[in-house]
Amino acid sequence: MRRQFRSMGKLAFKNKRRAPINALWRGNLGMSEIRTLIVDDSSVMRKIVERALRQAGLDDGLVVYEAGSGAEALEVLKGAQVDMILSDINMPVMDGLEFLRQLKAQNLAPGVPVIMITTESSEEHVKQAIQCGAVGYIRKPFTAEQVKERVLPLLTAA
Repeated sequence: MRRQFRSMGKLAFKNKRRAPINALWRGNLGMSEIRTLIVDDSSVMRKIVERALRQAGLDDGLVVYEAGSGAEALEVLKGAQVDMILSDINMPVMDGLEFLRQLKAQNLAPGVPVIMITTESSEEHVKQAIQCGAVGYIRKPFTAEQVKERVLPLLTAA
């Protein structure tokens, strides 16, 4: 089932799968759904990130919200609770760093881990993201195994 959320003149989608979560996730996380917000200006990249999450073992119970900018992501978060946020840094309207600042300033999704997914190789951008509240980052291009290594520890710690 796919639900639509209107925000900033565009649509953010929620893909909902009701299949039972596998035993590994049920035992480690104690949750039947893993609600994830993927923020990237490229719809193709959002689908690639979603596919990597599913290939990393989060297929059952994964609920995905999508936003094309930081501003859209803030609107989605005003109407939905999530367990994890994966965000690009370089986006139009509101970039990932400003999104992190606004997320904190508006007190949306407190305690929710934010992982930056970026092509930025500059250590300065990564340091800025961590200072703004990100708990980790993944560099593009990435593999499902890299996504699993970064995401699984954050979900089991939550």
